[in-house]
Amino acid sequence: MVATIDTPTAVSPAANRRRHALLLGTLGVALLGTSVVAVGIGPVAITPSVVTDVVLGRLGLADPEAASATDDSIVWLIRLPRVILGATVGAALALAGAVIQALVRNPLADPYLLGISSGASVGAAASILFGVGGGVLALTGSAFVGALLAIVLVLSVARIGGRLIISRLVFAGIAVGFALTALTNFLVFASESREGARAVMFWTLGSLAQSRWSSVPLAVAAVVVAAVVFIAWARRLDALAIGDDTALALGTDPTRFRSAAVVVVSLVVAVAVSVSGLIGFVGLVVPHIARRLVGASHRIVLPVSALLGALLLVCADVLARTAFAPRELPLGILTALIGTPLLIALVRRSLTR
Repeated sequence: MVATIDTPTAVSPAANRRRHALLLGTLGVALLGTSVVAVGIGPVAITPSVVTDVVLGRLGLADPEAASATDDSIVWLIRLPRVILGATVGAALALAGAVIQALVRNPLADPYLLGISSGASVGAAASILFGVGGGVLALTGSAFVGALLAIVLVLSVARIGGRLIISRLVFAGIAVGFALTALTNFLVFASESREGARAVMFWTLGSLAQSRWSSVPLAVAAVVVAAVVFIAWARRLDALAIGDDTALALGTDPTRFRSAAVVVVSLVVAVAVSVSGLIGFVGLVVPHIARRLVGASHRIVLPVSALLGALLLVCADVLARTAFAPRELPLGILTALIGTPLLIALVRRSLTR
């Protein structure tokens, strides 16, 4: 069973709903405030009031000349799309992690452990190195195909006699993930483009440095649609997290539902990977934190995970681009440094309960 903590006892459903609504509101305000501050942090410091003036001016809600042309360009063209994509990718990875952990009933499952991210990496690397199409749509499409093929392969390996064996799933994911990582490295080796190889190697470390407005609409739309779908499926995820027999008793076909959910997860992970590269630990750690805050119900776990993931990655990106300025620390390295001690603390706490 995925849940590691039960909903607090002796609390009425109405009180729980109020507490959950307050938490969601607090996280939403924190994300908005943190994003405004994050946009202002950089080599040229910009106050939150100026950031607000620029955004409102660009949206036609305030005087467009309230901020200088320099501040306007820095905020609107460089930093704001990066912060939006950071929040979007964080939410995407956290949502994907929470759903995958329910689908396979394993608290250690995430898009990386099951090979989905490695498959998306192969597709994206092929697009970058060998020009499979062009633009954001081609990169995302290639990443989606790679992610989908990877999870299909993992699920095939984990089946015996047509039945999915959950205990084999993580091992299958690890094996397929290693193989696909090796394939990505081979594509880099086989490519004759030094510039492309360098781009892929930097991209595999995770970065939002190449964020552009052209990437924002698709990424935001994919995550919003996935979030709506997952929340609509919350009761099915709750049932599947308990067991296949429970899901069947409640009218959900585990095999068909897993297949549909895996397609949506693959899409949202592919979008995240295509705009940011490989960023680990968000999908693994954040759902655990969300469950400790609100219990096991996916109707509240999913939105809390999305907001926490978005908040975490916005903060991590600010640290990545300022800690060693003018050099930028790859996000994948930073999230691993942050996520590892958090995961160890969660595991130790679980074992001592």
